[in-house]
Amino acid sequence: MTVLRLVAVLLFGLTAPAAAQRGSGPHVDLALVLAVDASGSVDQVRFELQKQGYAAAFRHPRVHAAIQSGPSQSIAVIMMQWTGPALQVIAVPWTRLTDAASANAFADAIARSPRSLFSGGTSISGAIDASMGLLFDNPFQALRRVIDISGDGANNRGRLVTQARDEAVRAGVGINGLPILSLEPDLDRYYEQNVIGGPGAFMIAAKDYDTFADAIFKKLILEIASAPQPPEQPSVQAASASGRSRP
Repeated sequence: MTVLRLVAVLLFGLTAPAAAQRGSGPHVDLALVLAVDASGSVDQVRFELQKQGYAAAFRHPRVHAAIQSGPSQSIAVIMMQWTGPALQVIAVPWTRLTDAASANAFADAIARSPRSLFSGGTSISGAIDASMGLLFDNPFQALRRVIDISGDGANNRGRLVTQARDEAVRAGVGINGLPILSLEPDLDRYYEQNVIGGPGAFMIAAKDYDTFADAIFKKLILEIASAPQPPEQPSVQAASASGRSRP
């Protein structure tokens, strides 16, 4: 186990008591992992633009309304930075959001979080695998479990991303994508074919880092407000002109 991986595990262990991590805590409509690309292709300016985009989205009244639109009027969110197959670090621990105050506090925590990873390749499969561990070992009882992957490159380390995706989907987890097209203009097609999956899965592409904030805002509203679906029900197509969905 690498030092950074060990740090990530220890940080997660400090986020909640051991019993609570087995899902014995409050009910939430959604457990959401925000998996943020911190690989070598993401310089510090681009990384800060990602952080600012997420923070701005969680401060927006429409996102607050989406959080309160479900049966429990709450969601649980965690933010993770990722690079290589075994390089993932928790930036902001599991947090239950119920209103504007808690969402704004989560946004502040995002804005304060330092960058912990800088290289190691681009392992989307590793990010999915780490996210699965977080989703099934957390303090909350969730109606839906979703992984939100943002990144600017295709999987180039670790196992096949389609293997990780398919395992997650079989476990009832949805994977949505936010590809950033500044380095790989066809990355949206790659995400559509290899990354997103599960009931109602969709992606919204950002043309570049400057448009990331608008893309994450639209994406969060869609995935937070989505109604839970039984596993056997066909997927719903994304209701966004800038997004694509995958069955």
